[in-house]
Amino acid sequence: MTGTPALPRTLVVRLDSAGDVLLAGPAVRAVAAGSSYTALLCGPQGVQAGKLLPGVDDVLVHDAPWVGLEPARVSRETTRQLLDAVTSCCFDRALILVSYHQSPLPAALLLKLAGVPRTAADSEDYPGSLLDLRHRRMPHRHEARAALDLAEAAGFTLPPGDDGALRVTTPPDTTSLTGSDPYVVLHPGAAVPARAWSPDRARRAAAALAAAGHRVVVTGGPGERELTAKVAGRHALDLGGATDLRHLAGVLAAARAAVVGNTGPGHLAAAVGTPVVSLFAPVVPAERWGPYGVRHVLLGDQRERCADSRARTCPLPGHPCLDGVGDAEVLAAVAALTADTADTAGTAHAAETTTTSRRTRPRPAASLSHPPTGTGRTPGTERGAIV
Repeated sequence: MTGTPALPRTLVVRLDSAGDVLLAGPAVRAVAAGSSYTALLCGPQGVQAGKLLPGVDDVLVHDAPWVGLEPARVSRETTRQLLDAVTSCCFDRALILVSYHQSPLPAALLLKLAGVPRTAADSEDYPGSLLDLRHRRMPHRHEARAALDLAEAAGFTLPPGDDGALRVTTPPDTTSLTGSDPYVVLHPGAAVPARAWSPDRARRAAAALAAAGHRVVVTGGPGERELTAKVAGRHALDLGGATDLRHLAGVLAAARAAVVGNTGPGHLAAAVGTPVVSLFAPVVPAERWGPYGVRHVLLGDQRERCADSRARTCPLPGHPCLDGVGDAEVLAAVAALTADTADTAGTAHAAETTTTSRRTRPRPAASLSHPPTGTGRTPGTERGAIV
């Protein structure tokens, strides 16, 4: 009579930014539900986010030279340190999560050298013996859902009652920073300038929100203090540089809504259940990177000439896709999302609402359901070195 097989020790790899790590959350929870030990391997920009994900037992860090806006130089010493760290953990399996335009094969090679016996990833490139499960993502899949598809193809499923939305561990009470009166968060910055309002446009939006009766809290990282001070002006509370990611989660969780670009804090707002007014530049597709599993309104001209260019700096005069969004659109979006959430902001993941605007001509909102949690196994799943 055989006993129950031991659950595997599993490594999840997501080497990009904090926002990318947050989008990996549903897949990480599925892996944790079927593993005895779950570790996350991420880059320096994703460490704080990784520590917020439910189900993560440990976070390993590697500054990979094949990802990021300013990739690290190739180093034999840091590579050796990674191999030693992974080897010492005795992982049975690894899931390598990458964006649709990235290759998992550099990470897969290192994991094989570190002795991980079974690796799985989405890959359009022939993996040879580097992947034991080569999975092909479904077309137009959101990044969070695509990661969960891979986890399911590898045999991991979400536990009963888990709706597959983004989630973080319970954030701290940040009333000492924000005060107790209701407020709306405006987060004006982004790591990629093309994905954010210009500072002057963000400042005018803060003033318009305040004039409409909203108490506005402006947030930003330590390197964005000058930006947040300009945007807040005399109209808003400036918390630039006052929070780490965990405390930013607390600020967002207590907000009635968050006005934010396509950046990590937008995904963090979704993870704490706060409705999102998403200022979404079309340089990457909203269907893959928009707010996930939360009520939201999508603003920004998705048909502008920069669409799908992956540009980091806006290539068009005047940043028309975002700076062309009018105050009336912003106020209408905030009003739509806060009309029934005055007493419930940040407490639940509600059904999504999406509006895409063409400058000052917003289209009607369309209701969307929670992200589906069914099987991600597709005919594109391949095991072993199959072309």
